[in-house]
Amino acid sequence: MNGRVPTDGGILYDENASDEDDLIEVPESVAPAPIIDWAETSAIPDGLRGAELIQAFVKRLPNSPGVYRMFNEAGDVLYVGKARSLKKRVGNYAQGRVHSNRLAKMVRETAHMEFVTTRTEIEALLLEANLIKRLRPRFNVLLRDDKSFPYILVTGDSRAPALYKHRGARSRKGDYFGPFASAGAVGRTINSLQRAFLLRTCTDSVFETRTRPCLLHQIKRCAAPCTREVSDADYAELVSEAKDFLSGKSQAVKATIATAMNEASENLDFERAALYRDRLAALSHVQSHQGINPSGVEEADVFAIHHEGGISCIQVFFFRTGQNWGNRAYFPKADPTLPTAEVLSAFLAQFYDDKPCPRQILLCEPVAEQELLAEALTEKSGYKVSILVPQRGEKKDLVDHAVANAREAHGRKLAETASQSRLLDGFAETFKLERTPRRIEIYDNSHIMGTNAVGGMVVAGPEGFVKGQYRKFNIKSTDITPGDDFGMMKEVMTRRFSRLLKEEGKPDRGAEPLEDAGFPAWPDVILIDGGQGQMTAVRAILKELDIEDCVTAIGVAKGVDREAGRERFFPPGGRDGFTLPPRDPVLYFIQRMRDEAHRFAIGSHRARRKKEMVKNPLDEIAGIGPTRKRALLQHFGTAKAVSRAGINDLISVEGISEAVARLVYDHFHEDGTK
Repeated sequence: MNGRVPTDGGILYDENASDEDDLIEVPESVAPAPIIDWAETSAIPDGLRGAELIQAFVKRLPNSPGVYRMFNEAGDVLYVGKARSLKKRVGNYAQGRVHSNRLAKMVRETAHMEFVTTRTEIEALLLEANLIKRLRPRFNVLLRDDKSFPYILVTGDSRAPALYKHRGARSRKGDYFGPFASAGAVGRTINSLQRAFLLRTCTDSVFETRTRPCLLHQIKRCAAPCTREVSDADYAELVSEAKDFLSGKSQAVKATIATAMNEASENLDFERAALYRDRLAALSHVQSHQGINPSGVEEADVFAIHHEGGISCIQVFFFRTGQNWGNRAYFPKADPTLPTAEVLSAFLAQFYDDKPCPRQILLCEPVAEQELLAEALTEKSGYKVSILVPQRGEKKDLVDHAVANAREAHGRKLAETASQSRLLDGFAETFKLERTPRRIEIYDNSHIMGTNAVGGMVVAGPEGFVKGQYRKFNIKSTDITPGDDFGMMKEVMTRRFSRLLKEEGKPDRGAEPLEDAGFPAWPDVILIDGGQGQMTAVRAILKELDIEDCVTAIGVAKGVDREAGRERFFPPGGRDGFTLPPRDPVLYFIQRMRDEAHRFAIGSHRARRKKEMVKNPLDEIAGIGPTRKRALLQHFGTAKAVSRAGINDLISVEGISEAVARLVYDHFHEDGTK
């Protein structure tokens, strides 16, 4: 298990890595100093575990900053930590200086350790956050639901800039505004900005090929620069106003529009005045949805934490250009005995590992190593970042508002968790299961006359639906008769559980689940949308894979006339089917899970069908990427015209060499004749 670290930064390698997914990305700013002499550490005697093993490592550790990783017998990472002095910090574990049962258990399970030395403690902090997010160790505080935030992009690489929702790397030329708390907040804002500034939202390809204005122009949502219904100069002025508004100059923009409205009214140009009136109303609508808009806070993120009942809730508010761009609640995975300051500190380090950091961070309470964290974020961002705990004034009001929201979100989470727990207990009692299920998988198929068939799997657990575990299966078998639901389900089940056996092995159903083992990979129960015939097929597949004792399969057949509430259930063990009372909470619970599987399967099917509908024959030619495809279509007009073109005609297209022309020609002509 000895690790290897490149001295120039970049990627941390593990000799047991089987593919690229096992490589650990290291920030470019964290280029580790020379690592510990592994020839020396590899001399650790075999058979040592726990404190004895750690003590053997401590004798060879330097007094320099670095990051350490603890592994169990199976090679799983238990914990990632950083230290100002590796020797002193790791030595605490060897001396039994642990303050909770959690740490004591972690030390007992430690069967191996790896170390990386860094030049400074700041580098160690940044590397620790990166490794925690990548490896997700069981004993660390883990940030959940860490999707990138959406932005609003005003493009800058076309004659008429467009207004888009953007997520991911900001590589396209243009101006980015955000972050926003959710895609919904971005969608609502763009919708209002369309009415206020009449900017286009169509793709560049649509914009370049329009010959007449689209419907958005007719309903006064776009100025139609595509067909020059507005001059380039006037459209540029609209773009400038939109950027000013998103940059915080909302009052100046509104004053300018109000002045223009009054002038149009005085000139008896009431139609133009009404247009300005509608734009003002749209701007007011945007601001009304932003809630608190502090005048003294230009750029800041506000964090508040509330802990109760073993669950921590961290509420984050985003303020940019003096405007509130929304908030989001997080529920990090952490030991309930950890102090809130330590949870919040670990959360902040992971939160900004791959996100732009504001110049100011406001907290509800001081956190561990607050000054070090501020220095690390400053070094990573390239500008001064301050972390404050305001005591009075407008900033204190913002923090108090975040605390109140954290408390409310926490209460809703506790209520949902308690309700979900009761439903799972009722589910186990209804179907006479030995224990309450911790993971339920629900399967459904979707197709139209057998075409573009897709199988969907959704997952439910103690905290509701676990969307990160959803899976879709594009039906690939050519032996399945179109519309054969039994055949489709057999393929889905075989692929799902064959892979699970390969990756996780057979589960030990006799053992009690560990309290901190995390969400299980194996389902306790699978729900199949179908009757006795579907269940017979599924049980045969489970028996064929020798896992019929590992998974409980339950069928849910649609009621008479497909009426909700009259479903018939087929329990395990070949017992007779039965129905539930119309108002039974467990019945509603099962219906909700089945409907979610149906929604997911239909959505996946529609996405696949849409992809097939817009598929272009040129996509099938190896070596023809987006640029060459665009050049060919712009030259010939259609893919059909490309298929009829001769080699000399193809060579005349810019960017198409003789070899590529031959490749395209041969794709459409089997005999190879010219």
